[in-house]
Amino acid sequence: MNADTFADRLAAYLPVLLHGAGMTLLVAALAIVAGFALGAALLGLSLHRQGRGPLARAVALYVSFFRGTPLLVQLLMLFYLPSAFGVDLPPLLVAVLAMSLNSGAFQSEILRAGLAAVPKGQIEAAAIFGLSPQQVFRYVQLPQVARAVWPALVSEAIDVVKNSSIVSVIAVAELARGGRQIVAANFRPLEVYLTVGATYLLMTGAIFALGAWLGKRMGQGRRASAAVMNRIAINKT
Repeated sequence: MNADTFADRLAAYLPVLLHGAGMTLLVAALAIVAGFALGAALLGLSLHRQGRGPLARAVALYVSFFRGTPLLVQLLMLFYLPSAFGVDLPPLLVAVLAMSLNSGAFQSEILRAGLAAVPKGQIEAAAIFGLSPQQVFRYVQLPQVARAVWPALVSEAIDVVKNSSIVSVIAVAELARGGRQIVAANFRPLEVYLTVGATYLLMTGAIFALGAWLGKRMGQGRRASAAVMNRIAINKT
């Protein structure tokens, strides 16, 4: 195998890989956003009545199930369960739903850890200075929670992109499935899967770089938030 022939073959199956990469990013992006919204909702429900009510117990059971069972099993359950009742869902919808439910469980625990990392003394001190609960959340809790959870959220986003390869088992035409289709046509698995792996690496590397850049911006926002808090405290005194 020389570089020219490999380049020719790469050009031939590049459209399939690009389509698969686009589908991978679509599934991952929808799952990450929906998972974050679900995770925030789960966190709110888990805090209902100081975490001792039936809603909190239901959330704990949900999180335990989706964190403690394989994503592949969850995906296949969501794919085959509706058909048992005569309902056929599109594979893409099932893929996004399964990954969102799974990611939501992980993101809820990430957010919980971030919220717990805020010292209670700071919240009490802000209240003593006369800040309203909304101001305490905006200027004291939210900036610290965001900085605390951001690395873990970026890591979760990368995991979602990598785990999206699982949805190929229900015929979603993402990157891994595209690679298998090419291998079935040209019988060159090594070069195809090396290319697929490099594509995944590019996508996750881009997410990591974007996350690092946004993390630095959050550091700049911390100083602005502190300045606003100081002005509010001065005006209250």
